[in-house]
Amino acid sequence: MTTSEIPGPDPQTLRMNRLIVRELSRAPRWETLTPDQVRAQVRAGVMGPPPPKREDLATTREIVGPHGPIGLRIFAPEEVIGVGLHIHGGGFVTGGADQQDELLVRRAEGANMAVVSVDYRLAPEHPWPEPGDDCEAALLWLLDGGARELGAESVVLFGESAGANLVATTLLRLRDRHGWTEARGAALTYGIFDMRMTPSARQFGDEPLVLSTPLMRWYHDHYCRVEDHEDPDLSPLLGRLHDMPPALFTVGSEDPLLDDSLFMEARWRAAGNSTRLRVYPGAPHSFDTFPLPIGQEAEASITRFLASSLA
Repeated sequence: MTTSEIPGPDPQTLRMNRLIVRELSRAPRWETLTPDQVRAQVRAGVMGPPPPKREDLATTREIVGPHGPIGLRIFAPEEVIGVGLHIHGGGFVTGGADQQDELLVRRAEGANMAVVSVDYRLAPEHPWPEPGDDCEAALLWLLDGGARELGAESVVLFGESAGANLVATTLLRLRDRHGWTEARGAALTYGIFDMRMTPSARQFGDEPLVLSTPLMRWYHDHYCRVEDHEDPDLSPLLGRLHDMPPALFTVGSEDPLLDDSLFMEARWRAAGNSTRLRVYPGAPHSFDTFPLPIGQEAEASITRFLASSLA
């Protein structure tokens, strides 16, 4: 659905939102915890049971990076027409390449692409720019033979939340530092594109609907210094966005990062790039990870976009 065709939220989504707020209101607020405590809660499934790992289908390898080895988790179907570089979310503080195996398997099979997920370093132990350095190194590895090794040369990128930020900054780095503008597409899902915080992020408030304004500030404070927020390598919304690939922006209307996607899509398009925007009514942050029809619809839309980008 486009922004001009947004119906009201469906009852199932509204029920899920109330359940999320109720359950998270009973738990310690993440912004009051340490990063290690939050990571433990993520692993324990506070936001729902962790998806099963698919060790039967995954292969792993390490590549050389500027700060040490970088882990890659790879899913490659029998037929491969391209490679998708995946960058996971988690506010730059949590998450990992092995925490969304089922999604990556479905995406690999649905788009006939080898999926390479980057296990980039996390803040605060490794603050900006180290996570971005790892993602840049992973894309350079693909371009320097890694993609051919996996059976294809065409590359798309996709990521969620903080991962969408890192997709955008990685594309800017490859353009500006290496002269590479050949990505076939980028799927940017409920991304954070302005570390200064857009109006929807500033005004969302304390309600723990997955994200909240205080929790976003907690993530930001662990990742980088306030005085660096206007650097396009942190806030790609502020960058020069020419020569970017076709992009699909996906976000829910009840996500504090709604404006990030609205503003970034507009600037991406104004810079002369092809864009698609999907706003899902009533959907919170990370809505595609919950058992919601609109989440399944969004996942299918992203997979179709990536497949068509590689066709």
